[in-house]
Amino acid sequence: MVPLLVAVLADRPTAGVPAALGAMFAGINDRPGGRRSSVSRVGVPALAGAAGLLAGSLLPAAGPPGAGVFVLPVLLGALGLLAGALSATGPVASACGTQLLVAAVIGAGMPLPESGGERALLFLAGAGWALSLRLVLPSHRRTGGPFRYDGEREAVAGVYAAVAGLLSAAGGPEAPARRAALTAALDQAQDALSGPRLRRYASSAAERRLHARYAAALPLAEAATALAWAGEVLPGRVAEGPRRLAHAVRTGSACGPLPAPVRSGAGLRALDDALLAAADAFDRRDGQSLRTVRGRPGLGPPLRRALGPTGREYGVRVALCCGVSAAVALALEHEHWYWMPATAVFLVKPDLGPLVSRVLSRAAGTVVGAAVFAGFAGAAGLSSVVAGPLPAVVAVALCGALIPVAARHFAAQTAVVTVLVLCLVVPAGEPQAAWGRVVESLTACAIVLLVGHLPLPGRRGHGVREAVDTAVAAGHRYLRHVLARPQDGPGRGVLRRDAYRSLAAARAALDLSAAELPPVAGHTAGFEAVAGALERLVDTTTACAVHLGDRAAGLPPSHAERLAAQLADLEAAHRASARSGVLV
Repeated sequence: MVPLLVAVLADRPTAGVPAALGAMFAGINDRPGGRRSSVSRVGVPALAGAAGLLAGSLLPAAGPPGAGVFVLPVLLGALGLLAGALSATGPVASACGTQLLVAAVIGAGMPLPESGGERALLFLAGAGWALSLRLVLPSHRRTGGPFRYDGEREAVAGVYAAVAGLLSAAGGPEAPARRAALTAALDQAQDALSGPRLRRYASSAAERRLHARYAAALPLAEAATALAWAGEVLPGRVAEGPRRLAHAVRTGSACGPLPAPVRSGAGLRALDDALLAAADAFDRRDGQSLRTVRGRPGLGPPLRRALGPTGREYGVRVALCCGVSAAVALALEHEHWYWMPATAVFLVKPDLGPLVSRVLSRAAGTVVGAAVFAGFAGAAGLSSVVAGPLPAVVAVALCGALIPVAARHFAAQTAVVTVLVLCLVVPAGEPQAAWGRVVESLTACAIVLLVGHLPLPGRRGHGVREAVDTAVAAGHRYLRHVLARPQDGPGRGVLRRDAYRSLAAARAALDLSAAELPPVAGHTAGFEAVAGALERLVDTTTACAVHLGDRAAGLPPSHAERLAAQLADLEAAHRASARSGVLV
């Protein structure tokens, strides 16, 4: 890592530790996608981490002398309550809350000569260096057009490819999975195109073209969903048009002639019209100055979520995990006591998978990482080499390069981060320090496992409940708009995206909860029927929208009967969940 190397060459190796930590967290938070979206995905959590490092450096001075074993856990627990409530409001906020708390723990426990302000600035410098590389360097997969839009271009191409995949799978057993893949592709493209900007409209012709091509994909997605809902196998040529459009987006080339489907029904007519509109959008080389993504919500909904049951439930668990683990580590007088609460904070983060799975992955990854480091440090004649600063820089750089690859599995990421942290905070390379890291991590795993299944007053599963309720409300809004204003294509498209995106979020929350142990999974089991009924209702609503939007066709009686039956199913699922005590 360049920040650590610069600090070592300047004879300030300790100054490189916060910078290396900032770069490490930036690498962990970064994910494939658009460059501009990485600004918020990486930069905002970096600001939270710098604030946490500054706050943590001030915590040891709080309270009377010698009372740190009592005061610090309470203060860290209070900070964990705040960070946990913040984490419940969204993925970027989750990264902010976790980074804030972990950095505060490190700032309170890591003995560095630099002041809190210097640590925060160094942390930002390391994160800024990693972010600048993300923004400046071309991607490994070069495509046509400006390289700064590689991520956005790949995301929009993925939408057209997903449309082609759904059309190919129509009438077969893979159709539901392909429809879910289309929703995921649309979500990714929407996020990529909604990166931070200083003006209301797209700022260049290349960006405007991407926006126009994303907008042109939305009617295609609607028509493909309606055709898949009908359950009929479609000719192979139907998927060829979206497939060619996907290739044109990736390469920046012309789409060429598109094979038109037979206009034998409302769904195929809608698909043909959408293909014609897409071809027209691709022919406009200067693009269109329009926004195709929804505006950002205000602070009201996130604030209500943080202060609501979901934020309180998660905040209490984070506070307990952080405070208890800090108290245990301080009571045992561990030299690196901050490892235990920092580990607990990462483990309690639900984004990383089911609780038991992430605890086992963390334990396995820590043991493997410590074994690798201890073996390297304890080999004959190498302990003195590891003690030098330059080999430590090489090891940190190698681990930093492995983080994006290791991020595919939590255990692998844990192993790489363990080696990296040991290289940073234990440069002398004693194997005892590495195995001490294992003991403290396993203790943190036990604490998180206990607190994660600890019964709390009131109901549990608020996050799943809120996600399902949000999806149900979005589905009803979408249905009302389709029935009241069937010719309003743009408005219908916004509500359709909201309905499917909310449904995907509810499904993800349900899948995560279902993978937990019975004491946790049992609190949300009744939501599965609600989500299934809602999914069928939203798909039927899309099919109805296509028929009502076709001026040559009204809503068939079979569609109306199916809508009524599915609305009744959804209501029955709500009542059944209420009787079982799942819903409030």
